[in-house]
Amino acid sequence: MISTLTRTWSAIIFDLDGTITDSAPAITNALARTFAVLGRPVPADAKLLAYVGPPLLAAFREYAGMTPEEAAEAVAVYRADDQGKHLLDTAIFPGVAGLLERIHAAKIPMAVATSKTQHNAIAVLEHFDLAQYFTAIVGSTDTETRSSKADVVAEALERLAAAGADLSKPVMVGDRRYDAEGAAAHGVPAILVEWGYGSPSEAAEATATVYSADTLGKMLLG
Repeated sequence: MISTLTRTWSAIIFDLDGTITDSAPAITNALARTFAVLGRPVPADAKLLAYVGPPLLAAFREYAGMTPEEAAEAVAVYRADDQGKHLLDTAIFPGVAGLLERIHAAKIPMAVATSKTQHNAIAVLEHFDLAQYFTAIVGSTDTETRSSKADVVAEALERLAAAGADLSKPVMVGDRRYDAEGAAAHGVPAILVEWGYGSPSEAAEATATVYSADTLGKMLLG
């Protein structure tokens, strides 16, 4: 496990929830309402936090023990709620907006690869005036045909390449092991941020970890 890392990156892919945005309250509240609608016991807040980050289909199966059909129903209920007034009950983590601005000014192309639906990701980033910094904003599809992190990262890489980005030295920045695993599927190293929703054990999947936006900035910009 490497705690510090210095190199010049040609492109940077960011996760959204837990990396750029502190969206746990909005997501866990929507999850609680989802379980209630389904007539299932609502898990404790600490357990709901585990759902923040991974693809929802996988999360419902892994954490709630749902069958594929039950998980698909749960995702549909969650998506209907998640697109409502609670979507923007979120905040930007300290220092992240300024870091994105500096990376953009350094002309390093960036993309977002998130398990949130793509249109919701765009809505959140536009609300905080951050969408302008990204060459591509990629999320899961409403139908879950693109839902695994590896698939979302693949699409982000394809869109960056189509825009003429140099992909010789890309890096992923996220907060959960799913980000690291999704990036690794394409040979991309991952930096995990400690301010997100991952557990310390998940850091083992990363190339490096950082504890602040300033530290991340030094790692990304030198």
